[in-house]
Amino acid sequence: MAAGMKKTEMPEQDAKKRSKNFSEVASGYTPEMAAEEAARCLNCKTRPCVAGCPVNVNIPDFIRQIKAGDVEEAYRIIRGTNSLPSVCGRVCPQESQCESKCVRGVKGEPVGIGRLERFAADWHMSHSSERETPVPSNGHKVAVVGSGPSGLTCAGDLAKLGYQVTVFEALHKPGGVLVYGIPEFRLPKNIVSEEIKNLTDMGVTVLTDVVIGRTVSVDELFEDGFEAVFIGSGAGLPTFMHIPGENLNGVLSANEFLTRVNLMKSYDPKYKTPVLAGKGIAVVGGGNVAMDAARSALRLGFETVYILYRRSMEEMPARHEEVEHALAEGVQFRLLAEPVRFIGDENGWLKAAECIQMELGEPDASGRRRPVPKEGSEFLLDIDTAVIAVGTSPNPLIRNTTKGLDTNRKGCIVVSDESGATSREGVFAGGDAVSGAATVILAMGAGKKAAEAIHQYIQSRGKK
Repeated sequence: MAAGMKKTEMPEQDAKKRSKNFSEVASGYTPEMAAEEAARCLNCKTRPCVAGCPVNVNIPDFIRQIKAGDVEEAYRIIRGTNSLPSVCGRVCPQESQCESKCVRGVKGEPVGIGRLERFAADWHMSHSSERETPVPSNGHKVAVVGSGPSGLTCAGDLAKLGYQVTVFEALHKPGGVLVYGIPEFRLPKNIVSEEIKNLTDMGVTVLTDVVIGRTVSVDELFEDGFEAVFIGSGAGLPTFMHIPGENLNGVLSANEFLTRVNLMKSYDPKYKTPVLAGKGIAVVGGGNVAMDAARSALRLGFETVYILYRRSMEEMPARHEEVEHALAEGVQFRLLAEPVRFIGDENGWLKAAECIQMELGEPDASGRRRPVPKEGSEFLLDIDTAVIAVGTSPNPLIRNTTKGLDTNRKGCIVVSDESGATSREGVFAGGDAVSGAATVILAMGAGKKAAEAIHQYIQSRGKK
């Protein structure tokens, strides 16, 4: 490919070495690499990349500052619309969003926007001593339920407008899916902690171990003086396959597996939250969560790690980069295959999975070809652990304890439009609690739009 038509490579650990540790895979750009990549930006007048970003980062502007050598100004521009730049630079699927709109991608590879965003955020974190400061209070209180990407974004945008924001988190550590779902080697937890520290420096209060719907209800939040509530509680209820043997010891949901690995640090011998690494583990599913579970299993010491996916590689929804990393690290992909029964030993522990081969038929509602079982193609897979990563849905606790809150048949909160307004006055919602499991950046976009809608709602009430 001609010079300037290909992305500047980002250094990363050797695949064999990294499959045995939880250190971050990619080490990020050096200043020289960042300047080289920034020089590839054409600074288009139409700015199509900005339209492709759910939080509308001023991409050409921040890249121009990196090219000029003013990385701190680049960071300031990003922070103007994005509350979590270090996170987005690592886990946002830029290839299907901003980078997919990049004109450079017409004849070659698009500009590495995500890599440059990460560089600017990391540079600021390691070089700047400046901290965020609170905006003078406007006297209004807003409650945010959940400290995942949608909740943190909503809280940050409201804090910039002077609102007294309190974030309520059910777990013992804030961050939501950023801390319990995404492995350390993709998103170091100190990065998440630093982003949350930026929000608390702005005046946001974060309360942990508060389960909304159990510790306190949404109705009680209004009684406590909050004028609006944003529900960004995610989709943390795992979906199972409902096949025989799913209740055997050794069969886990991806949520439980990754929470033990990430938030409860089962990979560290100092913590008493082990995941027993056996001879074989099968991760069922083909999304990013499945890749995270499989790659974590390698690092925990499982001898053989399988991905069982009922479609082909072309239909796999995981990011291409994550699939490539999993393959390079040694994950074995068993495509067009699905478990139909888990088999246990006399003590109730998993010892094998009975699987069946599939073939692709006509497209289903998702547009992907429907997998159809091949008669007589059953086979056994010797495993002692299985992780089910076939989807999640919102926990029913909030919808069951909140008056007048409409949900759909999947348990997702129904909103009237992009503002996130729900059927309950003063209650807004966004992220996976509304859409079902989706990406971090889409959740952030929903939190951003809800923050603006909440601001308009409270200000309009004050004028009545």
